[in-house]
Amino acid sequence: MPTHATEQNGLGATAKDVAEHASSLFRLELELATLELKKKAANLGLGAGLAAGAAVFALYGVGFLFATIAAGLATAMPTWLAILIVTLGLFVIAAILGLIGLNRIQKGTPPVPEQAIREAKLTTNALKGEPDGKAVMPSQNVGVASERLRSDGN
Repeated sequence: MPTHATEQNGLGATAKDVAEHASSLFRLELELATLELKKKAANLGLGAGLAAGAAVFALYGVGFLFATIAAGLATAMPTWLAILIVTLGLFVIAAILGLIGLNRIQKGTPPVPEQAIREAKLTTNALKGEPDGKAVMPSQNVGVASERLRSDGN
């Protein structure tokens, strides 16, 4: 029959085994994660390199497309005029895209989440009880979260 001392040693040994197994399992999981990340990083790097190569060839393809357009126009007019027309067309497209891009940039600046800030202020005021020192009427234009808070009776 085992004594109390041997039961404690058995329990201690079991706890030690569990800790060692857990540590070993953790190291193996970490090694597996490292190997998986290395494989994914290699695939990502290769994919990025191939995509960059594709972009270079596409850029050259676009250049040759415009040269083909100019050569086609050159059959009906002098070569210099055909090239000039294609060049001016490219500059017009670039200007239009640039203006549209500038407009979008102006709409996006400053990059501050104004609606979220306004909602947070309304929520804070609703938690305090009264926004701007006035009682809140349900018909006022308030945020969703603060409206929910008021409907819960808080």
